[in-house]
Amino acid sequence: MNSELIITLVILAAAIILFLSERFSVDLVALFVLVALGLTRILTPQEVFSGFSDTAAITIMAIFVLANGLEATGITERMGELLMRTAGGSEARLIMTLMSAGAFLSLFMNNIAAASILLPAAATMAKKSGVNLSHLLMPLAFGTLLGGTATLFATTNIVVNGVLKSNGYRGFSVFEFAPVGLPLIATGVIYMAMWGRRLLPTEPRGERADVIQQAESDLLHLYQLSERLFRVRIPAGSALINRNLAESTLREKYGLNVVGVELNGGTLLAPEPDFVIHQDDVLLLEGRVEEFRKLDVEPYLEILPMRQYSEHDLESSSIAIAEAVLAPRSQFIGRTLKEVHFREKFGMMVLAIWNGERVIRTRLSDLKLAFGDALLLQGPRKKLPLLRMDPNLILLSEDDDRVSAVSNKGWLALTIFALTICVAALGRFSVSEVMLTGALAMVVTKIVTMEQVYRAIEWRIVFLVAGMLPLGLAMTKTGATTIFATALTGVLGPLGPLALLLGLLTLTVLMSQAIKGAAVSAVIAPIAIQAAQQMGVDPRAMAMGVALATSLAFVTPLGHPVNILMMGPGGYSFKDFFKVGLPLTIISFIVILLVLPVFWPLTSR
Repeated sequence: MNSELIITLVILAAAIILFLSERFSVDLVALFVLVALGLTRILTPQEVFSGFSDTAAITIMAIFVLANGLEATGITERMGELLMRTAGGSEARLIMTLMSAGAFLSLFMNNIAAASILLPAAATMAKKSGVNLSHLLMPLAFGTLLGGTATLFATTNIVVNGVLKSNGYRGFSVFEFAPVGLPLIATGVIYMAMWGRRLLPTEPRGERADVIQQAESDLLHLYQLSERLFRVRIPAGSALINRNLAESTLREKYGLNVVGVELNGGTLLAPEPDFVIHQDDVLLLEGRVEEFRKLDVEPYLEILPMRQYSEHDLESSSIAIAEAVLAPRSQFIGRTLKEVHFREKFGMMVLAIWNGERVIRTRLSDLKLAFGDALLLQGPRKKLPLLRMDPNLILLSEDDDRVSAVSNKGWLALTIFALTICVAALGRFSVSEVMLTGALAMVVTKIVTMEQVYRAIEWRIVFLVAGMLPLGLAMTKTGATTIFATALTGVLGPLGPLALLLGLLTLTVLMSQAIKGAAVSAVIAPIAIQAAQQMGVDPRAMAMGVALATSLAFVTPLGHPVNILMMGPGGYSFKDFFKVGLPLTIISFIVILLVLPVFWPLTSR
């Protein structure tokens, strides 16, 4: 092996280790790769930065803008509501409708965006029908992932398409994935509706799942908050008398939340910070009573007998209990409730947080929030629209009769989007050029502003793609792909093209469980093309297999961010994803092995 090949393999190994360690963000690792390839002279400066001008990066940016135009005008939310209103009350029908809706939306937009649109509707449908929410959210995640197999617009498909063209082959058209992707979607929906849903958690598992069956519709029991509630009376001589809640230090010193105050035979729920405490007031507090007993050395509070509370007891005509999830690009991620001034901004108190592993109900102010965290909130009902409109949160409830308003430019945005897709599908022009034209049309017609464009683009994905595509080029240039392809064909070649396809599917899915799909496709696609050339198999067929496999991220929640988004509100564990996702992955492999050769004969072209 020459020095350039060794250096390339070292850079590849280092990138994989950094991806797995998660010490740095994936986009930063991709930029490290670019710098390393340039400084070691493996690639020329033009080749190093070629990913930023690649059609894949341009297409991805344009899709983000087009999808944002539909979201900003209310079209996507309205589409989600219309699709969900067709669902019946049975669990199987709800799953089929929800997965079909997720797959349809993800044909044209990012999987996370599609799931975020449908998540509140799914929570509402679960509550109205009495179906366990955990039986709907994993199917929703899998539906959006499957939708990415049927169109070019999935990020990983775009990356594979770019690798294919950089190797001198004709790229895929917009709907060239559909003949294989649509059977995958149909099979996945049928599997989840008929069998997969029976594998979803139904027995106690973890703090949230312990009560999820008997109290699907009661958030208080769902978060096991009743065991953290206790009543206290303000005795004579208490240092809290004539002080307001903000000055009481109950939260700062004792980690307590004041959920309500019993006054004149009634209860004042979610009192404001300026509420003044008087002698003999009875407070309903949330926190650890045992911890409080140890700290309350002065006659601050007198603990009273407790009674059972439900969600209804902590709600009124003006006060609501609600659940929200941190949005994918929330500015709250990595920050504490205190740092984002949550109470001051929304007027809502956070009673508990489900972080994907357990329910946290005390000392919440200093807890760093993470993507996918679910928050149990209490506060003025009039603040719910503010929560619903905030881009940092996804409110898991909808008004029963609420219909999203479509702005005056909504139908114009839909027309531009439809024309863009149709022209791109004709194949007369470059897909990237057509998509960029559609994105510019959104700006020229003032559907979105340039400021919204910059916010809409997921720059991490763009930098990841732009950074990893040159690595694939370096692997081809130095012969690394030839080595990997030779090893692969040496083992699987005697077994035939189907064995090679199965090997590529397996390798891609395994790597995709721990590494971002776009990075995996940028590395595996060149190897697949080289292996196909060595075996005399159509490289486009093998590249198609790799592209499809990157969407089969069902086995662990780490396989795709959309799975992590569902962990909190669904109360899932890693075991749940493995139990449900592994059979779906195997079934998907079978569908690909049977259907792909029909439309993409495994012979050299």
